[in-house]
Formats: sequence, C-alpha cells, structure tokens
Amino acid sequence: MTDQPNPNRTPAAPPAHDHSSAPEQTAIRGHFAVLAAVVVLLVFIALGGAGILRRVRANRVLAQTTTSLAAPTVIALPPKEAAPVDRFVLPGNVTAYTDSPIYARTQGYLTHWYFDIGARVKTGDLLAVISTPELDQQLIQAEADLATAEANANNAHVQAERYTGLVGSDAVSKQDTDTFVNQAAATSAAVKSAQANVQRLKELQGFEKIYAPFDGVVTARNVDTGQLIDTGTTRELFHLQALNVLRVYTNVPQIYSKSVKRGDKIDLTFAEYPGRTFQGTLVRTADAIDPASRTLLVEVDVDNHKGELLPGALAEVHFKTPPVGPTFVVPVSALIFRREGLQIGTVVNGNIAHILPVVIGEDDGATVQIVTGLSAADRVIQDPPDSLIEGEKVTVVNNEQQNSGNQSEPGGK
Repeated sequence: MTDQPNPNRTPAAPPAHDHSSAPEQTAIRGHFAVLAAVVVLLVFIALGGAGILRRVRANRVLAQTTTSLAAPTVIALPPKEAAPVDRFVLPGNVTAYTDSPIYARTQGYLTHWYFDIGARVKTGDLLAVISTPELDQQLIQAEADLATAEANANNAHVQAERYTGLVGSDAVSKQDTDTFVNQAAATSAAVKSAQANVQRLKELQGFEKIYAPFDGVVTARNVDTGQLIDTGTTRELFHLQALNVLRVYTNVPQIYSKSVKRGDKIDLTFAEYPGRTFQGTLVRTADAIDPASRTLLVEVDVDNHKGELLPGALAEVHFKTPPVGPTFVVPVSALIFRREGLQIGTVVNGNIAHILPVVIGEDDGATVQIVTGLSAADRVIQDPPDSLIEGEKVTVVNNEQQNSGNQSEPGGK
C-alpha cells in the first residue's frame, strides 16, 4: 500500500552544512589583522623617522646659521699713509701754580669776611675773623692753672731747699728730704705741662683770624657772616689760587719721550685766543712712563702776569720732534680702548681678527695718526665691535657691499 502524505506531519530538517573549514577562516582573519598592525606600525615608524630626520636637518641648519651669524660683520680697509711726523699736538690741562683750599683751625662763629671771589690778595691779608668765646675762656682757665702750678712748684722748691740744708745736721730725716726733692721735680713738670697747654690755646686763638698764605686770587668763598664754623676739612672757607704763573700738564706718548727736554720752549694755543700763540717752558717731567697709558707726564710753565689765561682751561701743546718714520691715518672709531692700552683690530688670513697694540700721534678728533704698530699691508677694521677678541672669525665686507645692503632695507635705511 502506498504511503499517502500526511498534511500534519512536520517536514524533515534540511541536512546540516559542513563546518570543517571554520578554523581556517579564523586563521586567515588573524593573519590579516597582524598584517594590518604591521603595516600601521611601519607607517608610524616611517613618519617618526621622517620627523627625526627633519629635526636633525633643522638642527644642523640652525647650528650652521648660528655659527655664521655669530661671526661679526666688519669693514676692513688698508690704512692711509701719511707724511712722517716732525711735530705733534697734545691736549694740556691748565692749573694754578699754587692751589689751596682754606679751612678753619678753630671753632666759633664767623664775625666778618673781607674778600669775595675774584679778589686779588697778598700774603698775610686778613680774609676773615672767627669769634671763639669758648676758646677764650679755656685760655683764661689754662692761665689760672699755670699760675697755680707755678705757686705749688715754688713752694715745693723752697721746702726741698730747706730740707736739703738741714739733712746734713741730722735735723730732718733723709726720707723726708727725698720726698720734698721729688715733689719739687714733679711740680716743675706740672708747670711745664700747664705752660704747654696755655701755648696750645694761644695758638688756637691765633687761628681766629684767617690770613692769605700766598699772593693769589680768591676763587671761592663758601661762608658768610654768622655761620657756625667747625674745625677740620668739613667745610672749605675760601679757595685761593696763585695765577701769576700757570702749570700746563700733558701726557707725551712713550715714543716721543726722548724728544722732550727740560728747558725746551713749547708753544701753547687756546680756543679763546684764535690765531694767537703763547710760549711756555718745559720745567719738569715725571721721569717715569705711566704703565696704564704708556705716556710721560710733563709740566710746562707759562707766564700769566697779565691775567689773560685761566686755570682749568684746555690748552693745545705743540711739540717738535725728529721724524720717527712712516705714519698711517685711521678713523678714531677704529681705536680699541682697553686696559692693555690703545689697540687696533685687523683682519688676517681673510677672516681672522688680529689685535695690534699701537701708539698714536696727532689726533684731530675725526682721525688719528698711528706712528707705530701698523704697516701698509694691514687691513684695519673700521668700527670694531666691543666684543672683538684675538683669533675670532669675522665676516668681511667692503664699503660697496655695506652701502648696497643698507639701500635694500625697507624704508631706505
């Protein structure tokens, strides 16, 4: 009998798929994940390496740029040769032959002054009077003490003489005699001390009047009537200067030190007397070279009885000297002022700074003559930086390059 389909029967489940390939698929996906991670890591490494390389290259460029910028830019030109020097001019300081501040030696009140600034005084002229009532009373007391000491000394001497005459007859003891003799010596010493005190106070009292110590001109008066005057150098009462002869001091460079002699006639010029020459005499030198400036201090005396010249002025001192060889002219701005003395910066081997000590001659304010230290082959740095040192590398430009660089700046600077 043939089976008939049963409509109520649940249909049979389809056959299950084969799961034997699932582990392989999982492994493949794992390989893809590892591969992706490796790729990402390589990308990060590549990016990091590129950044490091850029940074290293930037640091190298920065170091090179810093090194190049650290070298100062300078203009180096050969010096201009000048004629050999047979004369030179130096600045000189004019001072009074005698210059003295006047101070008080005693204390009190100023009762009167007799000379003001510009007054010409003679030696011994009375300048001012100081009232010293306390000192006057001290002198009276000291004189009374002296009288007392003299009376005591006189009595002691009488007693000593009396006992000395009696000791031979054994009327008095030897000990009492020695006591009175020693007392007489002590009172004599007390008298001398009292006399010295009286003399000291009298001398101080003599300073109540202030006199001019020499012929001269009163150039300052710093007190007035009624002011309290203290002893010592706390306050200058007057300032006195002798102006009949003036001293002119100047410093001669070492190279010219042998060409100046005592007794030489020296020409002097002053700005207030254009076209006029005064003549002075070289009277003395320091006989020693100043190690700081390598110069010789000299003094030139000039007659001023007419009163035409004033102390404190600046003079130009004209010296004559035998020619010392070729000289060179450089700008004043090329000079380097350091404790080693005057120096000039030069360029050697194309870009290396070399510092040379030099000796200058005539100086007109804009240029200066170099008498020793330079040669025609040297290239002088025109305006050396303050930090310039020996052996430093520099960047050398000429005037044309400097001017073109200035014109190319914004704003026409």
